[in-house]
Amino acid sequence: MSNVDLARRVRGCCRLSGRFVLRSGRVDDEYFDKYQFEADPLLLDELALGMASLVPVGTEVLAGLEMGGIAVVTALGRHTALPCAFVRKTAKSYGTARLAEGAEVKGRRVLVIEDVVTSGGQIAISTGQLRDLGAQIDHALCVIDRQEGGAEALAANGIRLLALLKREDLDQA
Repeated sequence: MSNVDLARRVRGCCRLSGRFVLRSGRVDDEYFDKYQFEADPLLLDELALGMASLVPVGTEVLAGLEMGGIAVVTALGRHTALPCAFVRKTAKSYGTARLAEGAEVKGRRVLVIEDVVTSGGQIAISTGQLRDLGAQIDHALCVIDRQEGGAEALAANGIRLLALLKREDLDQA
């Protein structure tokens, strides 16, 4: 499926109009309900297939961010055969008390996976935490870049943002 077809399908199921408070606290009249494409196994699989070609050479672990990045990283792992880590917003206080579950990140080249990027705030926070655990991170990959400053903010933290779809793709589809 082409990116134009993917953009059309994502826009059709996920783009909502109204009044929405974003993670950053900013209010917007548009929202991408990523759970709609994450809950559709066929569409999610097509998105992951498209994302697989964007995974940088040398990546050893895919790290999906809680919560939306978990479904995406699991689907992407199927297409890349790379091990996955599931990254919590905060380490749990029980059991293993780990921030990153699944594949080991220490000393490995890790690609951070997210669903939708607006400001890049959660990627920056989680990347800092993963780097503290010894992960080597230069890139993040998302399904949708809303093109609202996230890529630039991440670049300031030494992270290059890769995106399967950008807001302009959804606008043009």
